[in-house]
Amino acid sequence: MSDILEEIKREKIVAIIRASSSENIMHTVESLYRGGIRLVEVTMNTPGALDAIGKLKTLKGDLHIGAGTVLDAESAVAAIRSGAKFLLAPTLDERAIQAANRYGVPLIPGVLTPTEALRAYEFGAKMVKIFPIRSFGPDYLKDIKGPLPFIQTMVVGGVSIDNISKYLKAGACSAGIGSSLVDNQLIETGNYDEIERRAKQFIQAAKSI
Repeated sequence: MSDILEEIKREKIVAIIRASSSENIMHTVESLYRGGIRLVEVTMNTPGALDAIGKLKTLKGDLHIGAGTVLDAESAVAAIRSGAKFLLAPTLDERAIQAANRYGVPLIPGVLTPTEALRAYEFGAKMVKIFPIRSFGPDYLKDIKGPLPFIQTMVVGGVSIDNISKYLKAGACSAGIGSSLVDNQLIETGNYDEIERRAKQFIQAAKSI
């Protein structure tokens, strides 16, 4: 578990794929990989998500595939059995965290308040996802980290190329990037060169911190 968490902290960027179809996911992930992305989350509400995770896990040896929108323990176990190396959730569910920990796979739950962040930590979460961060900004993250410096944080929701460096400087270990990196229209039109270009931008911004 610690190995993948260290990888998340080292790479800093998790690409979030929430697509209307799993048809072009392989090409999408290949373009992200060419752009330097090594951590990809396929949300569980993507059609065929579990099959996609199973196929993607063998794509590249240094590519780590996770599952997102994991809402309960049953979904956590299903994703792990499909090959997910890490799990993310928009919400906080104790049973889901415990189930994932039992398999040695980190589940990063969604929290917003200091109370929720501490509760997730006490439930056994090794990192929490501050979500949605969009309306609060980097100063909010800094305020949470003040009294809770021991809690590792990922920021998700509205993170863009324009603000990612601010979040990382404010104390985020990593950032989950959705539509500003993997836009559904780009996937549907097969504009993989643009996905690759955006991936390179985010990697450069993250590595500069």
